[in-house]
Amino acid sequence: MNFILIVAAVIIIDQITKYMVVKNFFLGESIPVIPNIFHWTYILNKGAAFGMLEGSRWLFVVVALAVSSGIWYFRDELGKEPLMVRLGAALFAGGAVGNLIDRILHGAVIDFFDFRIWPIFNVADIAICIGVGLVLWKIIATEFLERGNA
Repeated sequence: MNFILIVAAVIIIDQITKYMVVKNFFLGESIPVIPNIFHWTYILNKGAAFGMLEGSRWLFVVVALAVSSGIWYFRDELGKEPLMVRLGAALFAGGAVGNLIDRILHGAVIDFFDFRIWPIFNVADIAICIGVGLVLWKIIATEFLERGNA
Protein backbone atom coordinates (compact mmCIF):
# COMPACT_ATOMS: atom_id res chain seq x y z
CA MET A 1 0.00 0.00 0.00
CA ASN A 2 1.45 3.37 -0.99
CA PHE A 3 0.73 5.73 1.90
CA ILE A 4 1.63 8.92 0.02
CA LEU A 5 -0.48 7.91 -3.00
CA ILE A 6 -3.57 7.43 -0.82
CA VAL A 7 -3.01 10.73 1.02
CA ALA A 8 -2.54 12.52 -2.31
CA ALA A 9 -5.63 10.86 -3.85
CA VAL A 10 -7.82 11.96 -0.94
CA ILE A 11 -6.51 15.53 -1.13
CA ILE A 12 -6.97 15.72 -4.92
CA ILE A 13 -10.50 14.27 -4.91
CA ASP A 14 -11.45 16.49 -1.97
CA GLN A 15 -10.12 19.66 -3.56
CA ILE A 16 -11.59 18.92 -7.01
CA THR A 17 -15.06 18.33 -5.54
CA LYS A 18 -14.83 21.53 -3.49
CA TYR A 19 -13.64 23.48 -6.53
CA MET A 20 -16.62 22.18 -8.53
CA VAL A 21 -19.02 23.26 -5.79
CA VAL A 22 -17.50 26.74 -5.47
CA LYS A 23 -17.55 27.26 -9.25
CA ASN A 24 -21.10 25.98 -9.78
CA PHE A 25 -23.04 27.06 -6.67
CA PHE A 26 -23.75 30.25 -4.84
CA LEU A 27 -22.84 30.20 -1.16
CA GLY A 28 -25.91 28.88 0.66
CA GLU A 29 -27.47 27.42 -2.49
CA SER A 30 -29.09 24.01 -2.07
CA ILE A 31 -30.19 21.77 -4.92
CA PRO A 32 -32.27 18.68 -4.11
CA VAL A 33 -31.01 15.44 -5.62
CA ILE A 34 -33.58 13.37 -3.72
CA PRO A 35 -35.95 15.95 -2.20
CA ASN A 36 -35.94 16.04 1.62
CA ILE A 37 -33.35 13.25 1.71
CA PHE A 38 -30.19 14.35 -0.12
CA HIS A 39 -29.23 17.81 -1.40
CA TRP A 40 -26.09 19.47 -2.72
CA THR A 41 -25.75 22.44 -0.36
CA TYR A 42 -22.77 24.81 -0.43
CA ILE A 43 -21.79 26.15 2.98
CA LEU A 44 -18.64 27.36 4.68
CA ASN A 45 -18.01 25.69 8.03
CA LYS A 46 -15.90 27.85 10.32
CA GLY A 47 -15.95 25.25 13.09
CA ALA A 48 -14.87 21.67 13.54
CA ALA A 49 -17.09 18.67 12.91
CA PHE A 50 -20.76 19.66 12.99
CA GLY A 51 -19.78 23.33 13.31
CA MET A 52 -18.47 22.95 16.87
CA LEU A 53 -15.99 25.55 18.15
CA GLU A 54 -16.84 28.01 15.41
CA GLY A 55 -14.28 30.75 15.02
CA SER A 56 -11.32 28.67 16.22
CA ARG A 57 -9.68 28.63 12.79
CA TRP A 58 -6.07 28.85 13.97
CA LEU A 59 -6.58 26.18 16.62
CA PHE A 60 -7.77 23.82 13.86
CA VAL A 61 -4.85 24.81 11.62
CA VAL A 62 -2.34 24.09 14.41
CA VAL A 63 -4.01 20.78 15.34
CA ALA A 64 -4.18 19.64 11.69
CA LEU A 65 -0.53 20.56 11.16
CA ALA A 66 0.49 18.77 14.37
CA VAL A 67 -1.46 15.61 13.54
CA SER A 68 -0.26 15.54 9.92
CA SER A 69 3.32 16.14 11.05
CA GLY A 70 3.01 13.37 13.63
CA ILE A 71 1.72 10.91 11.04
CA TRP A 72 4.54 11.91 8.67
CA TYR A 73 7.16 11.60 11.44
CA PHE A 74 5.95 8.12 12.40
CA ARG A 75 5.38 6.93 8.82
CA ASP A 76 8.12 4.29 9.05
CA GLU A 77 6.57 2.83 12.21
CA LEU A 78 3.13 3.03 10.59
CA GLY A 79 4.54 1.03 7.69
CA LYS A 80 4.98 -1.91 10.07
CA GLU A 81 1.36 -1.80 11.21
CA PRO A 82 -1.44 -3.94 9.75
CA LEU A 83 -3.00 -2.77 6.48
CA MET A 84 -6.13 -1.48 8.22
CA VAL A 85 -4.07 0.86 10.43
CA ARG A 86 -1.93 2.08 7.53
CA LEU A 87 -4.96 2.72 5.34
CA GLY A 88 -6.80 4.41 8.21
CA ALA A 89 -3.85 6.71 8.92
CA ALA A 90 -3.49 7.60 5.22
CA LEU A 91 -7.20 8.40 4.87
CA PHE A 92 -7.14 10.46 8.06
CA ALA A 93 -4.04 12.38 6.97
CA GLY A 94 -5.45 13.08 3.51
CA GLY A 95 -8.72 14.34 4.96
CA ALA A 96 -6.96 16.47 7.56
CA VAL A 97 -4.78 18.11 4.90
CA GLY A 98 -7.78 18.61 2.58
CA ASN A 99 -9.66 20.52 5.25
CA LEU A 100 -6.47 22.31 6.32
CA ILE A 101 -6.08 23.68 2.80
CA ASP A 102 -9.61 25.12 3.03
CA ARG A 103 -8.96 26.72 6.42
CA ILE A 104 -5.79 28.37 5.16
CA LEU A 105 -7.16 29.51 1.77
CA HIS A 106 -10.78 30.31 2.66
CA GLY A 107 -10.84 30.71 6.45
CA ALA A 108 -13.43 27.92 6.61
CA VAL A 109 -14.07 24.41 5.29
CA ILE A 110 -16.21 23.99 2.16
CA ASP A 111 -19.02 21.48 2.84
CA PHE A 112 -21.68 20.26 0.41
CA PHE A 113 -23.07 16.75 1.08
CA ASP A 114 -26.41 17.42 2.77
CA PHE A 115 -28.46 14.45 3.96
CA ARG A 116 -30.86 16.72 5.87
CA ILE A 117 -30.70 14.59 9.04
CA TRP A 118 -26.97 15.08 9.50
CA PRO A 119 -24.66 18.12 9.40
CA ILE A 120 -23.36 18.99 5.92
CA PHE A 121 -19.94 17.46 5.14
CA ASN A 122 -17.35 16.87 2.40
CA VAL A 123 -14.97 14.25 0.95
CA ALA A 124 -12.23 15.05 3.50
CA ASP A 125 -14.70 14.48 6.34
CA ILE A 126 -15.61 11.09 4.87
CA ALA A 127 -11.93 10.12 4.63
CA ILE A 128 -11.29 11.23 8.23
CA CYS A 129 -14.26 9.25 9.57
CA ILE A 130 -13.40 6.10 7.62
CA GLY A 131 -9.73 6.42 8.60
CA VAL A 132 -10.49 6.77 12.30
CA GLY A 133 -13.05 3.96 12.03
CA LEU A 134 -10.51 1.58 10.47
CA VAL A 135 -7.90 2.29 13.14
CA LEU A 136 -10.44 1.91 15.96
CA TRP A 137 -11.83 -1.28 14.42
CA LYS A 138 -8.32 -2.78 14.30
CA ILE A 139 -7.59 -1.74 17.89
CA ILE A 140 -10.88 -3.18 19.17
CA ALA A 141 -10.51 -6.38 17.14
CA THR A 142 -6.95 -6.85 18.41
CA GLU A 143 -8.08 -6.32 22.02
CA PHE A 144 -10.82 -8.95 21.65
CA LEU A 145 -8.43 -11.40 20.04
CA GLU A 146 -5.86 -10.95 22.81
CA ARG A 147 -8.50 -11.35 25.53
CA GLY A 148 -9.90 -14.43 23.81
CA ASN A 149 -6.46 -16.07 23.84
CA ALA A 150 -5.66 -15.12 27.44
